[in-house]
Amino acid sequence: MESSSKIVDSLEYSLVQLIATGGMGTVYRAEQKGIGDFVKTVAIKVIREEYSALKPFRDNFIGEAKLVSDLIHSNIVQIYHLGKLIDNYYMVMEFVNGINLDDFIVRHVKKGKQIPTDLAVFIISRICRGLAYAHVKRDGNGLPLGIVHRDVNPKNIMVSREGDVKLTDFGIAKAKDLMYNEEGKVIAGKEGYIAPEQARREVTDARADLFSCGIVLAELLLGRNLFDDRSPSATLKNILEKPIPDFRELRPDIDDNLNRILNLSLTRDRSKRYQSASEMLIALEFYIYKDGYGPTNEKLSYYMHDLLR
Repeated sequence: MESSSKIVDSLEYSLVQLIATGGMGTVYRAEQKGIGDFVKTVAIKVIREEYSALKPFRDNFIGEAKLVSDLIHSNIVQIYHLGKLIDNYYMVMEFVNGINLDDFIVRHVKKGKQIPTDLAVFIISRICRGLAYAHVKRDGNGLPLGIVHRDVNPKNIMVSREGDVKLTDFGIAKAKDLMYNEEGKVIAGKEGYIAPEQARREVTDARADLFSCGIVLAELLLGRNLFDDRSPSATLKNILEKPIPDFRELRPDIDDNLNRILNLSLTRDRSKRYQSASEMLIALEFYIYKDGYGPTNEKLSYYMHDLLR
């Protein structure tokens, strides 16, 4: 933490707490200080020193910041600044006061408690809302960016104490002129959460993210990943071949409509899956709001305060 501390201290940031270490970056909660008593809490991601000298990792890090800088949406973690000091690259991001969805699920499993179906659907609807925005985003010339996140999984979804749900980590996202993981050569994304076309190393489009949303929704409802197995190869085989269950048989309060949403999102033939994040968003919102009232950020906030006590 000493080397990272030197970086941010010289840039009028001071580190407060280590949040996470993994992949190619380390994330800290930090304070940005200005004139007078101005203080703003931010998150700072610093590229790990052993990767700083490697061009592919630098390109991924810089590409993520460039891509997300113009994605201004309430369900996407914001990027404020990208910089370099000496040989260290860093980005300053929105700080989300909460936990990631993986931690959210684990807390329920440890307590032997099921996540309410309406809140599970609400959380994924917010991710679909962010994806619907990102998938159709255009550049300054009005041309589609063609963004595909490719790594929608519980560790990349944040839930704040205020009930906000935000998608983060576009580090392996694909977009026009910003794609550093070549499809056909590598499998991008966490094995247990990728679409069949990713597992087959095919060229992906936005529909791949919707299969991932289906996996995460199922995990929220069941407390376990549908496809995760003993090894990455076994997990990928499950992604491609394991029968999709009738979810009504796995949890009694999953009704016909929710079972239909789950099965449609997990359709292996992408031409028969939801065709856009907006389409999936409408289905999810109709499910939770069809009777006139459903979950809100405030309801999720109350739930989070109880969960984190």
